Amino acid sequence: MTTNELSESAGASRRALVTGGAGFLGSHLCERLLGNGYEVIAMDNLLTGSLGNIEHLAGNDRFHFIRQDVTEFIHVPGPLDLILHFASPASPVDYQELPIQTLKVGALGTHKTLGLAKEKGATFLLASTSEVYGDPLEHPQREEYWGNVNPVGPRGVYDEAKRFAEAMTMAYYRYHDVDTRIVRIFNTYGPRMRLNDGRALPAFISQALRGEPVTVFGDGLQTRSFCFVADLVTGILRLADSGIHTPVNIGNPAEISILEFARTVIRLTGSKSEIIHRDLPEDDPKVRQPDIGRARSLLDWEPQVELTDGLEVSIPYFEEQLNGRA
Repeated sequence: MTTNELSESAGASRRALVTGGAGFLGSHLCERLLGNGYEVIAMDNLLTGSLGNIEHLAGNDRFHFIRQDVTEFIHVPGPLDLILHFASPASPVDYQELPIQTLKVGALGTHKTLGLAKEKGATFLLASTSEVYGDPLEHPQREEYWGNVNPVGPRGVYDEAKRFAEAMTMAYYRYHDVDTRIVRIFNTYGPRMRLNDGRALPAFISQALRGEPVTVFGDGLQTRSFCFVADLVTGILRLADSGIHTPVNIGNPAEISILEFARTVIRLTGSKSEIIHRDLPEDDPKVRQPDIGRARSLLDWEPQVELTDGLEVSIPYFEEQLNGRA
């Protein structure tokens, strides 16, 4: 898509820019925004995103893709009503292999996209994370909790990048009057997750489908709360349409241990896999559960998809991806 083509496409419909638009969450956001009547510009440097996530959108004349690193100067011709900043490596494997890029997209990328929102008069929504709470001493985690983060540990590059991004977003709201939102995203799953991104769900499903041992780190009693991607996107877009400038947790408060989650995946895939244990990674959170009281009261939002229902939708996607690699 050239600059002239983008300028000519700017019409009466609302226009949104999604950074990280070829990623797991970004691609689902692009799809939903198009369904809601938006013209959508997806921006991604494809460091961890994939064109395969958005190829089904390519025939839509209201969808445009720009391959660009958001830490560099961003120019988008024409008006923008909404900017959703979702660009970032987001799994421990990714941000430990790409620590500098993770810090840069959280700092420079947030600065560049906030500057664009200021220029365009657009609403800006930052994709933050439950990782800002670190290995929490408060359970479940409320938005008022400041967290327990090790800034020099192996996870610090991601945790602190997002904490800095939140501070930058609030600074632009307070000092430049930019209309900002901050969503703190808890563990999310669904189709278009990468098989090798290192997170529990794709790892467990891939191992179970191959009949390999399912690897659980530590004793498996650490907990996570998994939200299906369709529920998450609904919550994010309700937040975007709200007037809420302080952070809001979006996630599923149904807590499950990693060990029980592994057993659930094995059962639903019909696998004969056994569970094996490996050492727990440094600074791995022991608990993770959102308090979604603010989302319930202010956005009238809570998740609708049960874990087993979401897994039954997700497993065929992973099976297809594995078969494609065979």
